[in-house]
Amino acid sequence: IAAVSQETTCIESAMALSLQVCAQLCRRPCYCPWVPPRCPRGSPLVLDGCGCCKICARRLGEPCDFLHVCDQSQGLVCDYSTAPVGTGGTCNFEDGEEGCEVNGRVYRDGEVFQPSCKLQCRCLDGGFTCVPLCQEDVRLPTPDCPYPRRVEVPGKCCPEWICEARDWHLLRDAGAAPGAALRPYPCQEWGTEWSACSATCGVGFSTRVSNQNRYCRLETQRRLCMARPCPALPAASPVVS
Repeated sequence: IAAVSQETTCIESAMALSLQVCAQLCRRPCYCPWVPPRCPRGSPLVLDGCGCCKICARRLGEPCDFLHVCDQSQGLVCDYSTAPVGTGGTCNFEDGEEGCEVNGRVYRDGEVFQPSCKLQCRCLDGGFTCVPLCQEDVRLPTPDCPYPRRVEVPGKCCPEWICEARDWHLLRDAGAAPGAALRPYPCQEWGTEWSACSATCGVGFSTRVSNQNRYCRLETQRRLCMARPCPALPAASPVVS
């Protein structure tokens, strides 16, 4: 009865191998190492083809044979279609279904997965495409947040923007600018150059955009200017009677 059971196991698992080869590979009783092997990530411990000792299951694309079986939990079988007769095969999906392997784990074609909390990926035609789950926005400096900085927050996956009050203590201690005590935040002064005078001669005005004010807000500023004095008008000719 044991011999019949052994031959049945060989026929179901060996596929193309003959019963004679199965009988030579599977010997009873089993002699297995006391300490089971340490498998790489994504490769579980399974029984070998003889149902005797625990081995590391072969993953997608790895060589396999009657003894070294593929990871059936991932839907893998030992594919002998492209291997020469009498040699081992390669672990592949059953019925030629394509998949992808990421970080030691195999995903079926069309399966959606998250390799990390920041990415969502989709297995497609043997490869995979991913989209970010965290916003990739850019925060520019503003009066109420002059020094934005993106940091990792404990307990949260995506980094967040924070406002850093850089050098505020220096401005407060030095009293650098008039009205600085009225500002609850440091103001990085910014402004354009003054424009050309609006009048070619005489008094005119020029403008610029600047935040150099008590509220540190961008505004258009004007000032009087004079490029040169205007020439005097010629005196009127006397009327001849």
